[in-house]
Amino acid sequence: MKSKELGETDPWRERNFVLVLEDGEEAFSAITRFAEQQKLSGASLTAIGAFRTATLGFFDFTTKSYTEIPVPEQTEVLSAIGDIAIGDDGKASLHMHVVLGLSDASTKGGHFIKGTVHPTLEVMIRESAVGFRRKKRDDLGIALIDP
Repeated sequence: MKSKELGETDPWRERNFVLVLEDGEEAFSAITRFAEQQKLSGASLTAIGAFRTATLGFFDFTTKSYTEIPVPEQTEVLSAIGDIAIGDDGKASLHMHVVLGLSDASTKGGHFIKGTVHPTLEVMIRESAVGFRRKKRDDLGIALIDP
């Protein structure tokens, strides 16, 4: 993994990063680890690149859990958007959705659970001047940003 902070060293600024994941890295854990290392408490992100394999999710409100959707083939990451907040456990909490392009030009999309990068994933992260807190909503079964 390679990264570079984009911008000046003003303590009141929003920090901006480009994070370039390398072949074979698992994207969800790598982005989360980077957020923890940089002490990001609130940020938005976008990404493009490709995965060797991926797992998406679709939230089932009846069971209050994600139905996993395996994507066991090479895909292009056509769009990835998400945010980083602080979870109830005090650690970085990544929430990301992706649209993946398949070799026949069809797409699959959903909640991003995991993906093995091949050959790269370029992630742009923009830190907010204020932090976000993600709290579990027992009535929904998911953790949401609590402004």
